[in-house]
Amino acid sequence: MQTLSVNLGARSYPILIGAGLLDSPTVLAAHIPAGELLLVSNTIVAPLYAARLKSALPGRRMLELILPDGEQHKTLSSASRAFDVMIANRLGRDAVVVALGGGVIGDLAGFVAACYQRGVDFVQLPTTLLADVDSSVGGKTAVNHPGGKNMIGAFHQPRAVIVDTDLLATLPQRELRAGLAEVIKYGLIHDAAFFEWLEAHADALLARDPAALAHAIHRSCQIKAQIVSQDEREQGERALLNFGHTFGHAIEAATGYVEWLHGEAVALGMMLAADMSHRLGQLEASELRRLEALLTRTGLPVAAPRIGAERAFDYMRIDKKVKSGRVRLVLLRGIGSAVTSGDYPDSALQGTLAAHFGRASAMAP
Repeated sequence: MQTLSVNLGARSYPILIGAGLLDSPTVLAAHIPAGELLLVSNTIVAPLYAARLKSALPGRRMLELILPDGEQHKTLSSASRAFDVMIANRLGRDAVVVALGGGVIGDLAGFVAACYQRGVDFVQLPTTLLADVDSSVGGKTAVNHPGGKNMIGAFHQPRAVIVDTDLLATLPQRELRAGLAEVIKYGLIHDAAFFEWLEAHADALLARDPAALAHAIHRSCQIKAQIVSQDEREQGERALLNFGHTFGHAIEAATGYVEWLHGEAVALGMMLAADMSHRLGQLEASELRRLEALLTRTGLPVAAPRIGAERAFDYMRIDKKVKSGRVRLVLLRGIGSAVTSGDYPDSALQGTLAAHFGRASAMAP
């Protein structure tokens, strides 16, 4: 087992990474001490792993909220169902919410924990690669709104993140590929050597080589823990973690959160952000081709849905990174180096959107 730490003073917590952690009473009891728990999971994950979790935590009162699978269920309505269960069963502030699932479950369970009685503890038990390396770490919790992704939420750090790498064995290949998008992101924004390692080990990752996956998860979590420790509430460097997300969230919202997995949308969003960086003269054409080649090798999309440039821009304008009406974007200055900026020619963004989404539009700055 490897252990990392997200250092946030009194809100610090460990990230535990290893095989077989879900079946370890010692590990689970050390980080889930409460006698009353709310398990939040979905109809895909719960039948696979809920009974094993209960067996490893004997003597607890464990309530369950099992939701349908899918991003379209990360809503206030689903959160309300959780509150109904907790209130009906009179759970107190010493209860713990346990998120067993991917990013949707982790985001929603964390939001419920942040709101219930003004905040209770929660623990992340991620079951997808994307959740392992990204959404389970950092304390961003939220639900979606028809007008935009993650528009209703709170910063609420987990008590612990327990990454059992064995759980990836049941992950569909499409979900594994989607998780690799977030792994690739870390190399692009922070670590050129890691990006090179991913280029060399893409086939091993797709084949689920345990050593390759363990290294990718550890290095990704290491980078994210470092950034979150320095900037918990996204006032500076943490915004770099949104590379590709402003474009990606627009794709998800425009397609109703059902056609694209989050990681797929982020992958395409990274391609668009890199293309715009190239248009601005900040990214070499050879580096843009390297990104496109790696995304293609890992089975991630590089072609956008024809949702229209104007429609895409409308969704981008309600993104959380907008300041003073200006869409702030994470752009590359080479592989391994990124900046957040709203200081770019409007023509560069308009040209990028028109080239990828179709039909140019007269977009306001």
